[in-house]
Amino acid sequence: MVDIIISGGVVATMDEQRRVLNPGAVAIDGSEIVAVGESGELRDAYDADRLVDASGQLVIPGLVNTHVHVPDILYRGRGKARGLHDWLFNVKHPFVGAMDAGDHALAAELYCRESLRNGITTFVENAGGLGNGYDDETVEAKLSVYDRAGLRNVYANGFLDSGSDPEFESFAQTQRRKEPDVVHASEPPLETEAALDRTESLIESYHGTADGRQSVWPGPFLAWGVSPDGLAGAYELAERYDVMTTTHTAESPVQERNLATSVEYLESAGYLGERTLLGHCVQVSEADIRRLATTGTRVAHNVATNCSIATGVAPVPAMQAAGVTVGLGTDNIAHNDTANLIADMRIAALLHKVSETDPGLLPAWSVLEMATIHAARAIGRGDELGSLEPGKLADVVCLDLDRPHLTPYSDVASLLVYQATGDEVTTVLCNGAVVVDDGTCSGLDDRPDTATVQERSQELVAAARLDRLRT
Repeated sequence: MVDIIISGGVVATMDEQRRVLNPGAVAIDGSEIVAVGESGELRDAYDADRLVDASGQLVIPGLVNTHVHVPDILYRGRGKARGLHDWLFNVKHPFVGAMDAGDHALAAELYCRESLRNGITTFVENAGGLGNGYDDETVEAKLSVYDRAGLRNVYANGFLDSGSDPEFESFAQTQRRKEPDVVHASEPPLETEAALDRTESLIESYHGTADGRQSVWPGPFLAWGVSPDGLAGAYELAERYDVMTTTHTAESPVQERNLATSVEYLESAGYLGERTLLGHCVQVSEADIRRLATTGTRVAHNVATNCSIATGVAPVPAMQAAGVTVGLGTDNIAHNDTANLIADMRIAALLHKVSETDPGLLPAWSVLEMATIHAARAIGRGDELGSLEPGKLADVVCLDLDRPHLTPYSDVASLLVYQATGDEVTTVLCNGAVVVDDGTCSGLDDRPDTATVQERSQELVAAARLDRLRT
């Protein structure tokens, strides 16, 4: 006897053999997958409390989003013509600085709805705020929404510390002077010990909550924005609590230094390693890539945002060829525009081909891996997530194949990467629980009115005086 059998669909397992079963089935008991196989065999072998008929549907592992900034969904699309740091200091920080805990809860609910409806069951939130994360009320507000939504989240507590790079702070002041009329929100960096103590306190309070779906990592916010002691302390915390750690790295040319690259700096601080996930890695050299590969450091590729903000093209094919594990991230919705890994897979597949004028780069199966099994490995959860196999956690997504734009298709990877849009998702399970049923997010029953959200967004724009931006 099992709790649920999903039966009759085309099952793309993403296991080591990349098996596709048609018709296939997935048997789930509690939070775990207990069997994957042909529909007839599993229906004969197991009785189920609930049968999900997936006929005419594609069944895949839940998608893993390796790099996200949740609050930014409330100012989606604003400041898109600006460079990275101009936007960061003159749009993002003023807006986020105006938000209260209720606004963060609203943003979290919008984000969870959109993610689940697009098949994302796990995400890593880079919770940097203005540099030092968020206060207790805001953290509780955000995490309670994630719990209700039923998905799997990593809360990476961001921090800057007092030993950080003074050159970068001078650069930040230069950027702020471009827009003197907005309400510039900032906060002083913490002392290193205080930053690490705060992170440890959050790990002690929240890691493993929500039936094990919530995790907490140390998240030093920016490679050059954290001292060597802060970086080393973050990695030590990750080791002690058996978690990972993440930071933004080499996103734009201005973040690199003449005497040492970001990756070199992280290596010198003892921060590179199998417990580290680096966001972006756009401006990395061949030597940097070798450092990532030899240390086992993982990378989050935020392709849509990097395109939107014009920071460059990360050398993902070169990283993969060197053996670096790379997962996809949607990053900042203010620039990406959506929380939709399915849409981002198409961008990744096409961008790298044209960037290197090589149509053979990043084939569809490779891109699909970056949103599933390789993404799971990138966050240190490859033994639990990212594929449909017995013993793994039951994060499963069903997509309706009866759509004109999906007919015909050559194989499931090509279908997902080049044809699908994300709105085909009908059913989502996370940790064995049905969290999207016939397109409805079951844990988020109080849907905010769109007019109310729009009004609150405009109020925050006014409070931050973003309506006075010069351009």
